[in-house]
Amino acid sequence: MDEARARQILGAAGLAARPDAGAELLALGENAVFAVGDLVVKVGRDAPELLDRARRELAVAAWLRDAGVPAVRAAEDEPRLVGGHPVTVWHRLPAAARPARPGDLAGLLRLVHALPAPPFELPRRELLGGVERWLRLAGDAIDPADADYLRERRDGFAAAAAALVPRLAPGPIHGDALPRNVLAGPDGPVLVDLETFAADFREHDLVVMALSRDRYGLGDDAYDEFTREYGWDVREWEGCGVLRGARETASCAWVAQHAPANERALAEFRRRVASLREGDTEVRWHPF
Repeated sequence: MDEARARQILGAAGLAARPDAGAELLALGENAVFAVGDLVVKVGRDAPELLDRARRELAVAAWLRDAGVPAVRAAEDEPRLVGGHPVTVWHRLPAAARPARPGDLAGLLRLVHALPAPPFELPRRELLGGVERWLRLAGDAIDPADADYLRERRDGFAAAAAALVPRLAPGPIHGDALPRNVLAGPDGPVLVDLETFAADFREHDLVVMALSRDRYGLGDDAYDEFTREYGWDVREWEGCGVLRGARETASCAWVAQHAPANERALAEFRRRVASLREGDTEVRWHPF
């Protein structure tokens, strides 16, 4: 979905701003996200399964609100379906007072991880579920041997993950726990991007930051702030390497889907796969 199509959907939903004001595009990825006055509107892709995900995201927002967890709030309780695209409407948050810090994320995760299961079903966190689709989208742009290597890794880590015994009690998790999904507003940190919420090992949320330290250059001081605020370092858990390996595999495949149209993505994909093949944990990956 490109910006032009997303704006058509926005207009068809009756949510476009006045022509002289416009709707500001904030992000274009899995969703097209627009600021429209004091609202934020998310336009999803045309895919049947995304309507259920949009409904679940709105249910998560209401559940967090009732539980007192600082998180983005929905302006409408149900998604709109416009031309096959799910459209959700949110209250716009104030501008960030400062960049979000690892400690902000850790504090919010502690609140989420203390919650019991919600009164609706959350899915498992399927880290490896998209690998095949992403590799197919990559097509001939990547070496078939690299694709087969990632499939083999996926199968191995899926089997290993199924045998893990968690240290923490399983339950609700954010699913994409990074500081970029926190807004440090004037009233304190707020959790955003709720569509990846799941019910699974709490360790999933903690391994993300451990991998950020090991692969993406997060500094030791920042990682120590995160573990200090959360109260535990997931690297002490014997299963950490398995979840890390699964996430690395998924991250490689995710970049691969962009390779046919983006030389930077292809170069990053090759860099990542080479480091995995060589067992080199010191190679830094570039966010994409």
